[in-house]
Amino acid sequence: MKIEMREGYEGTGPGAITPDGCAVELYTRLSVGEEPDIISAAVPAGAHILELGSGVGRVTHPLLERGFTVTAVDESAEMLERVRGARTICGPIEDLDLGEAFDVVMLASFLVHAGDVEVRRGLLKTCARHVAEDGCVLIQREGPDYHTNVPRERLDPTGFTIRIVSAEPVGDGVDSIHAEYVFPDATWTQTFLARPLTKEQFEEALGEAGLRVDRYLTEDGVWVRAVKG
Repeated sequence: MKIEMREGYEGTGPGAITPDGCAVELYTRLSVGEEPDIISAAVPAGAHILELGSGVGRVTHPLLERGFTVTAVDESAEMLERVRGARTICGPIEDLDLGEAFDVVMLASFLVHAGDVEVRRGLLKTCARHVAEDGCVLIQREGPDYHTNVPRERLDPTGFTIRIVSAEPVGDGVDSIHAEYVFPDATWTQTFLARPLTKEQFEEALGEAGLRVDRYLTEDGVWVRAVKG
């Protein structure tokens, strides 16, 4: 079955490709980095986490192993089929309204850099709508040179290469990012739209949604804990 791709998004490689160009099999192969450790150190033990954009559960599963309860949300049913041990909800994040409050809401995978400003606003409003009054929102931002240090590549410890090949302006402050994931037996590519945000622009976007930075969790400012107010 051919999937209708979003304008400006494309993905190639074996297996199912989601409308934003993500390959399901690729995400089952990606290694778990330091994210679970960063998250665990920033939130209360045993917290109930609403994970927005969980994908196949790359971070979900390590969080479950650490004793957290996770509700995993993704718009791709193919992705969610790979999630085990968590409650799963399939649908667009920006429209989500569960009528529930969570200890932690997590928006990872640089989703806050959505090219469409209205989508970004919807994502952050979803975060604010679902976080408990005394809870927190964890957000993953792009690094400061994400759009300028190109081309670049790194070899993952598990033996595959990630390349950010290009970041080309397409207007209105948005770049088209082209990435390649090269494994010994397969190669995937993804092209997607991303909007760079300075620290000031990011904090202003949070403020629009009724959120504010509590603290930056990593020296590079990539992981942030926000709270209401």
